[in-house]
Amino acid sequence: MNRAELVEALVERTELSKKDANNVIGAMFDASEGIIARAMKKGDRIAITGFGVFGVGKRAARTARNPQSGAPIKVAAAKVPKFRAGASLKAVVNGKAVAKRAGSRAGGGRAKAKSKSAGRGRR
Repeated sequence: MNRAELVEALVERTELSKKDANNVIGAMFDASEGIIARAMKKGDRIAITGFGVFGVGKRAARTARNPQSGAPIKVAAAKVPKFRAGASLKAVVNGKAVAKRAGSRAGGGRAKAKSKSAGRGRR
């Protein structure tokens, strides 16, 4: 899917005009001025529950080899954009049922740990 197809999909799913949908896509994903790019440039991470997390990773400086001559080359340290997919997105991509949201679990979330005396009557 390219940008034009993404804009069309957004128009079909919302009541936005094509122009407005294009502006939304640009505001979010533009590589230099988009909301996500600006936040990552500041070092922030962007977490979209169920979809994933955008963040910035660090690559240390290292020595590589020129494949033709075998001579060592210094590669500078760099910041790199990263994306880690969320559970719901992974489930959809793998053709499984969409994972339920954390707040909708029966019992209200994590189970409480049982104490050693749980289940024993008073003596």
